[in-house]
Amino acid sequence: MHKIMVARNRFILLLVVGALLAVLSLSLQFLHLIPTTPLKEVQQHAKSRRITVPIPYTEPPVLDPIYEAYAYCNIPNRTEHSWEGHSPPDYKLLSVQVMIRHGDRYPLYSIPKTKRPAIDCTLVPNRKPSHPRLAAFISHMSKAERGQWDSAMSAIPRLPSHTVCEMGELTQTGIVQHLHNGQLLHDTYIKKHKLLPNNWGSKHLYIESTRKSRTLQSGLALLYGLLPEFDWQKVNVRHQWSTIFCSGSCDCPMRNHYLEEEQRRQYNLRVKNTLLEQTYMEMAKIVGVPTRQLRAANPIDSLLCHFCHNITFPCTQNGCISLKHFSVIKAQQLEDKKDRHEKKLYYKYSLLATHPFLNQTIARMQRIAQGRKDELFALFSAHDVTVAPLLSALGLSEARFPRFAARITFELWKGAKDKNDLYVRILYNGEDVTFFTSFCQTHSRHSGPGLCPFKKFLNFVRRDMFAIFNSTNYFDACHRRIL
Repeated sequence: MHKIMVARNRFILLLVVGALLAVLSLSLQFLHLIPTTPLKEVQQHAKSRRITVPIPYTEPPVLDPIYEAYAYCNIPNRTEHSWEGHSPPDYKLLSVQVMIRHGDRYPLYSIPKTKRPAIDCTLVPNRKPSHPRLAAFISHMSKAERGQWDSAMSAIPRLPSHTVCEMGELTQTGIVQHLHNGQLLHDTYIKKHKLLPNNWGSKHLYIESTRKSRTLQSGLALLYGLLPEFDWQKVNVRHQWSTIFCSGSCDCPMRNHYLEEEQRRQYNLRVKNTLLEQTYMEMAKIVGVPTRQLRAANPIDSLLCHFCHNITFPCTQNGCISLKHFSVIKAQQLEDKKDRHEKKLYYKYSLLATHPFLNQTIARMQRIAQGRKDELFALFSAHDVTVAPLLSALGLSEARFPRFAARITFELWKGAKDKNDLYVRILYNGEDVTFFTSFCQTHSRHSGPGLCPFKKFLNFVRRDMFAIFNSTNYFDACHRRIL
């Protein structure tokens, strides 16, 4: 009898311990203290020419080239929660300015002697990825002639339309990405904060785009998500000829000097990477071209398209380009980012490249703070070479390289008591990065409303960003002699 009691007690003890371990394990997973399965494999079907693309659910503890590539794709397959428009009670949102990168596009380069990826750039609402407003957006774009257009923009198509994509053409994925972004901003800025008056007109809205179909179409998609069925007669799309949006302040010899030095740094780092060189040699042998020719064709641009659209990497009779080749090139890009941050050449280039845009940004904020209601919402549709230096100039060196449909948002807020009590918030892809910027790192986010005083942003743009050049203004920093 005693033995039976002891056995029963042991069994009960084991059950209790097992239950406690199960609860502890679930709790740790919930709190992300132990890793959960980070990747889900998409099934590979040879007939559909699909590749196995990892879909990350949790961010890896160290930089992983495949995870970073997936983040770059920005495939619109999950709900995104953004922090735009969040503020303490009684604070008023005065204006919003958004710089975006265009959405997913067809490659600008092709890999020699290989078949280009077969992607349809027409818009089909019942084809994935899609958006509830895609059909209405297509219909609304047919009325675009009613809008006001700079002459340089009038001939650009309003929609991607080729059954076989042209080089650099925006895809349906790219349109959906920005319809999604626009809807997020609509829910926050239009529905919640009533940023634009009910009878808003052309003076309340400012839109600028480079003269590329992918930037114009991305901007129009975001605008439609923000303001569904907007009145075309209230829309004036302006042309920006410079990819760094420097407008009339582009004369800056030192900016060009730092860009040349940065390009030289990139080249020197690449040639030192023996694994990268070996990878290029293997890929060149597969496609049957000299290594130099393959490198000049910028294969990562085309491979990213294959990766993002889950299409098999190119194959020839000599073999196939593999995920391993792709991973090596992506890993080198991550290494380059670290070296770039240490050498500071790109940072100096970025400060001079983005000052004209940032100067316009604070000037617009100042006008609105003084009571003018013009340009309450400003949209700038641009490229990775626009967004990346802007992140660097703001001191956001740890930020990811701009993904497809990336956005940087500048918000201007007014204090609850004093109308001259002005604040800014800066967000990147919906995340509040204000207190990671170089001008507001030392300001405690726990003091006051948790926003950054506008004066800090103003002083940074007007004076502090030139300190690294031993200058006090843009002209002197641009034209000082190279020692």
